[in-house]
Amino acid sequence: MTAQSPRVLTSAPPHAWFLWLDRTARPGWQNMSLDMALHARAARTGRSYLRFYRWSPSCLSFGRHEPALKRYDRDRIASLGLDTVRRPTGGRAVWHAAEVTYSVAAPVAAMGSLPEAYRRIHLTIATALRALGAPVALAPARRGVPVDAGACFAAAAGGEVVLDRGKVVGSAQLRHGGAVLQHGSVLLDDDQSLMRDITIGPAATPDVQPLSRILRRRASWEEVTTAIANTARVWGDHWEGVADEQHLLGESEPLAVQFRDPAWTWQR
Repeated sequence: MTAQSPRVLTSAPPHAWFLWLDRTARPGWQNMSLDMALHARAARTGRSYLRFYRWSPSCLSFGRHEPALKRYDRDRIASLGLDTVRRPTGGRAVWHAAEVTYSVAAPVAAMGSLPEAYRRIHLTIATALRALGAPVALAPARRGVPVDAGACFAAAAGGEVVLDRGKVVGSAQLRHGGAVLQHGSVLLDDDQSLMRDITIGPAATPDVQPLSRILRRRASWEEVTTAIANTARVWGDHWEGVADEQHLLGESEPLAVQFRDPAWTWQR
């Protein structure tokens, strides 16, 4: 299986994996509703999904329980014309611009507990990035970072993909209805410096390691998604491409109402 041409099956078993290279750049509310539609499918069907996607416009996302009103200047964000969304997953704020975003939606039986899934997915991503020439590793176990501690890339949690102390990938999770959703950002060029401009009060300088800095060249979206997708094929014996994007868009529409609502985005 390769990222460009996943093996297409005529009848996929319940434990099949589906790869979606979603090349259409989408607004934050639609990306979140599509991830939740995939999560609902995983819970309902027992099948698993790996999606790669982009953002347009670039977007600031908050973690599900993050006190955004306390940490970030809403008026400044509005004056800069920044798009915002609150994720259904945990974690802290991320500026989504020059990155590869991934999501994994799978039954718990396929990926294990939240800590097991976190480590398994990050190990796969780290292996793929090392194959591209980035000498990354997984951060050692440490006490979790509180949700009110500032932006996601300001500090690495245990099990995250890092180079030295600099964070390369930021991820967040949700477990509900017997399925796990994990999505995250693999930074290509952006250094998350925007976060300092919109933070209320003192802001830690993110110790960020985008791939362009590590590799000393620009890594493309296609190159990185191909590397990760090819490494992830060990997750299952049966892979096929997602061929019903329009159905997924339809399934996501009712979910989009929540993610488009400023009352949800700025609930705390």
